[in-house]
Formats: sequence, C-alpha cells, structure tokens
Amino acid sequence: MSLTGEVGHLILSVAAFLGAHSLSNWKPVRGPIEARYGRAVFYAGYSVVSTILLVWVIAAALASPTVVVWEQQPWMRWVPPLAMPAACLFWVLGLTQKNPFSIGPGGAGYDPARPGVVRLTRHPIIWGLGIWSAAHIVPNGHLAGLLLFVPLFLLCLVGPRILDAKRRKSLGEDRWREMDGQAVFGARALLAELGWVRILGGLALYPVLLWLHPMVIGLSPLP
Repeated sequence: MSLTGEVGHLILSVAAFLGAHSLSNWKPVRGPIEARYGRAVFYAGYSVVSTILLVWVIAAALASPTVVVWEQQPWMRWVPPLAMPAACLFWVLGLTQKNPFSIGPGGAGYDPARPGVVRLTRHPIIWGLGIWSAAHIVPNGHLAGLLLFVPLFLLCLVGPRILDAKRRKSLGEDRWREMDGQAVFGARALLAELGWVRILGGLALYPVLLWLHPMVIGLSPLP
C-alpha cells in the first residue's frame, strides 16, 4: 500500500529526517565513519543526506491532504517574508565563518578574539533554520504544515544544547572558556569581523529564495 499523498507518508519522512540527525550524533555510527574517511567527508555526506531527506519531507507535506487546524489570517502571510532575511544572513554567515562550536566549515583557524557571528550565537545555521521553521508555522495552520515545521523548530531548540554539551566535553572546560570567552556582542567589531561581502551575500540569498519558492513549492511566499 502506497503512502504517497497521505499523512502517514509525511510522518514517515519527518521520522526519517529526525532519525538521520540523531544517528549522525551517535558515536557508534559517527566514530567509525570519521575515523575511516575523515570529518570533512562525514559532514559532506551528512549534508547531502540531510538535503535529500528534507526535500522528501517537503514533497510529502505538499502531497498531504489539507486538514485545517487554524484559519490563515492575512497578517500571517507577512511573517515569513519579514523573518527570512535574518535566516538568510545566519545561513550565509554560518557557512562562511570558522566555528568550532557548531555545524559549518569547522573551527580550524578560528580566532576567539575575532569570533565574528559567534558574538551573536555559537549556532548561526541552526538559528537560521529555527527562524525559518518558526516563521512558517504561523501561516501554515494545517496538519501537514505543523507536522513539517514544528518538529524542525523543536529540533532547533534542542540541537544547540546537545552540541554545546558535546563540544564542551571534547574541548575541555578550560579550552571551551578560552575559545568562547571573547564571544560578546560589539556592533563595530561584529561588522568588521563579518565583512560586507558576507552580509550582502546573506541579503542576496533572500531574493533568490523568493524567486525559487513558486517553482519549488508552487506558491508565492509574498502576501
């Protein structure tokens, strides 16, 4: 029996996405892969698998029947367009700056005196995903939307705590404090460390996603 187009299909895809994320942090699975192929290969493979599973989740959500939990109000459609520029910024900054604390390009060459986006958060990519999922919960008050976005948002709430505990353990308390000690907010220092190229790149990602949204999702994201 095919589950395509049914709520069960969406539940299965979400469970697979969350399960893959959990397995990637499970030492008996992750350890041997990193030992044999290296950390860079592991993260590259994990990124590919996560992207494929996320595409599956979105496709399953689009194919699911509509079960309304709350009616969409006109103001709700403004929430994602207003929130997404911040998400785009966090994604680009998280993917282009060294960070020993979270997912991203890694911590080689990280300077705790010039932490860049770490002045705002140790987990910029996860923050971006959290903003994206939370913003999309508001106008998507149907069962498929909630099954898609609520688990992802909850994962973004729990993920940083799990990663912090792991990194603190692997780095050691003294090294953790040394590397995180300079990560305090300072507007001028933050702008200098981020650089305008990264900031403009994050802002430029937003219109690209606006352009792709109707083609990928089938709906305009604009109110």
